[in-house]
Amino acid sequence: MRGLEEILAGLNPAQREAAQSVRGPVAILAGAGTGKTTTITHRIAYQVASGAFEAQQILAVTFTEKAAGELKARLASLGVEGVEARTFHAAGLSQLGRLWQKYTGEQLPEILDSKAPLIASLANALPPPYKFMPRGELANEIEWAKSRMIPPSAYVREIARLAHEPPIPVDLMFRVYDGYERRRRQTGRIDFEDMLGFAIRLFDEHPAAVAEVRQRFHAFTVDEYQDVNPLQQALLERWLGDRDELCVVGDDYQTIYTFTGATPEYLLSFPERYPDAHVVRLEQNYRSTPQVLTVANALARNLGGFHKELHATVDGGSSPTARPLPDADAEVAFVLGEVRRLFGEGVPFEEMAVLYRINARSEPYEESFAAAGIPYQVRDGAFLRRPGPRAVLARLRRADATDPVAVVEHATDAVGFDPATEPDDAAEVTRQADLARLRALAAEFVAAHPDADVAGFTAELARRFSTIHSGRGVNLLTYHRAKGLEFDAVFLPRLLDKELPFRSGRATADPEEERRLLYVGITRARRHLFLSWPEEPKSQPSPFLAEIGVRAAAPAARPASARVRVEAPAHDAPLFERLKEWRRKRAQADGVPAYVVFHDRTLVEIAERRPHDRSGLASISGIGPAKLERYADEVLQVTSTPP
Repeated sequence: MRGLEEILAGLNPAQREAAQSVRGPVAILAGAGTGKTTTITHRIAYQVASGAFEAQQILAVTFTEKAAGELKARLASLGVEGVEARTFHAAGLSQLGRLWQKYTGEQLPEILDSKAPLIASLANALPPPYKFMPRGELANEIEWAKSRMIPPSAYVREIARLAHEPPIPVDLMFRVYDGYERRRRQTGRIDFEDMLGFAIRLFDEHPAAVAEVRQRFHAFTVDEYQDVNPLQQALLERWLGDRDELCVVGDDYQTIYTFTGATPEYLLSFPERYPDAHVVRLEQNYRSTPQVLTVANALARNLGGFHKELHATVDGGSSPTARPLPDADAEVAFVLGEVRRLFGEGVPFEEMAVLYRINARSEPYEESFAAAGIPYQVRDGAFLRRPGPRAVLARLRRADATDPVAVVEHATDAVGFDPATEPDDAAEVTRQADLARLRALAAEFVAAHPDADVAGFTAELARRFSTIHSGRGVNLLTYHRAKGLEFDAVFLPRLLDKELPFRSGRATADPEEERRLLYVGITRARRHLFLSWPEEPKSQPSPFLAEIGVRAAAPAARPASARVRVEAPAHDAPLFERLKEWRRKRAQADGVPAYVVFHDRTLVEIAERRPHDRSGLASISGIGPAKLERYADEVLQVTSTPP
């Protein structure tokens, strides 16, 4: 085992302070990218090396098996073996396996791998359109209730008290939850939430059982403490008893899983529950450039909780881009163009990520990247693998008719397509959008290939969303899925009100959590950050943009089919036309739509002002540092050439 000073080597002052705090209650408030895993690993190693605890007396609780494995591997590299690192569920199951039969005389019930089989027939009995609700969303709601220790008998009351919005109307959700619990009991099985509940019950009813756990484990470390739910906290309290040898690590700014029952309240109230707690803030960020952190810190001023301001330890980089685009297609083209540019500058595709609020937003990027031959990977479920398209494709393969449009319309109707609905649930918003997209794709395909059949259409879908392009490459994923990851370049498109913060139907997401989602998205970026939003009819830019200093004027509503046309003043028409011709050739050479080079309104301003140097060009709206570097010489040559 390494010596004490060797264990502390390389840690910054705050990390050293945390590592040396080996006894009593400790709260490590670890900002994004501040090296929390390094800190807790070295703290545990210091606990063992200093003699405060033996390795076998320490239980480190993580939220994923992967994190537990990484923690053990890092401890091994520091010469520490024997620390138990597990998730709450793995630790609970291990203890039940050793103690349940010993103290109850009963066999531990079989554990369900998934709630879906018990939910399926209950969901099928729901009235339209709720019978088509993804089973996973119903399972998530049951998990939310059980993680908060809310039984079916109290569900309706607690829903009202907590102002919680279930994915389907409360009476229907109660029917599903109550039916699920009855079926689970009839089959003699338990789910993952019950497993923790059984451990709590065992410890409450058999003091000798919990005494065995307390005799074995003397010190506890809990990672991602901001995401602990009431059920997990209750189990942790049984493990501790009247002791206070607890170290919690977390960042309330990154609490984004309250829909699962998680709450930051246990982290926020830690100093009140443990008045003698040693609180350490980690604020030195080892991930992002100062420019990226400027944006993150601006948003953090509205996050509440424990104040943390991130300080960069890496050298400067490019300024983040915040840009409105004429429409959704222009926004996709902008991202595509920047991905190509960054790749040309040496940024690997795998080090770029496009984040979105709901899965429905992956489809245009999948299609555009596939068409451009840019590899991509969808981490939350690619378009053709999502519930709606998957169900439709299964019906297409069994179809007897040959007309793709008719078959797709029939198939989408069969799985609950309803263009008039305003779903309350994000997953159902995605499913309805996917079904609508399949209808549009079928109509487009038949218009281009009048004699085509269903087999031809399914082949076209496979080509347009080619899995050949989805093994590696640019990452397409939701904000929730991006938690814990980092990339050289991050794109945050569709920063619109009702998208972030998300609102649909009766459901309004908690704006505080939605703000934290954006914070998580921003802090995934190491060097390049792109914020954008389309000027869609009846849409407003996200209110969070103003909080980070972006003056995002709301676009005027216009018909969805309308195109914005900008006419050049008559006396500048020749120069305007020459600029358009230059733009056409440049866009053709770059392989991007013309508006990705410059929008018409930018060309109009160039034609009006006739800049003679780079500074004059830089003062024109729509010309940032990147475009100035790329196009300045060519544009100035056009403006200086006589007609």
